[in-house]
Amino acid sequence: MPKVNFQDIGLMPYKKTWAYQEKLFEKIIAAKRAKSDNKNLCVSELLFCEHPHVITLGKSGLMSNLIAKHQDLKTKKVEFVQSNRGGDITYHGPGQIVGYPIFDLDQFFTDIHKYMRFLEEVVIRTLADYNLKGERLKGATGVWLNTSSNPRKIAAMGVRSSRWVTMHGFAFNVNTDLSFYNLIIPCGIDDKSVTSLQAELNKEININEVKTKLKNHFANVFEFEYVKK
Repeated sequence: MPKVNFQDIGLMPYKKTWAYQEKLFEKIIAAKRAKSDNKNLCVSELLFCEHPHVITLGKSGLMSNLIAKHQDLKTKKVEFVQSNRGGDITYHGPGQIVGYPIFDLDQFFTDIHKYMRFLEEVVIRTLADYNLKGERLKGATGVWLNTSSNPRKIAAMGVRSSRWVTMHGFAFNVNTDLSFYNLIIPCGIDDKSVTSLQAELNKEININEVKTKLKNHFANVFEFEYVKK
């Protein structure tokens, strides 16, 4: 069974976290090259964190989906970063769990489409713990609620992979201030809304409890064991 090292790195600026991801990413790739005869020696990583207010634009994103002007971002103390992840534009901020799986997919399965569906499944199972039905929406990566009548996105996703090693990941709105999404056209989709656990359940949610549930579902969905400290 694959081994994964879990780290909750707390509140960390996006660029600093990105640099840390890159360090782990390159370390795993280097280990794969050096130990090509024994791929199981490469330990994957799973990072959970929150970011200070930041808007990120993915490789396939359009600048036109950034509604706010530079001065608006400066006034609201929102950073803007162009990222090398897939996907379009999104917002990260306090109260949102951002998950960065830096997985060596050679230890799991070499299928990016399946990997994305597994990420969605982790969030869907976590939502079920709160009696919410998470769903997939055709043509729109991520996890949604009420896709048939009033689609609301609760988790966005965007990844990068090289040599079957992944980085970047998902953003799950727990106690997120949704007003910051007014600065953008989230994921380039202008006819649907975003939501959070707090908005759906009408109460503030214990974010550490949600992290624990996500962590457990990750291990079950991807079938791995965490490295014991």
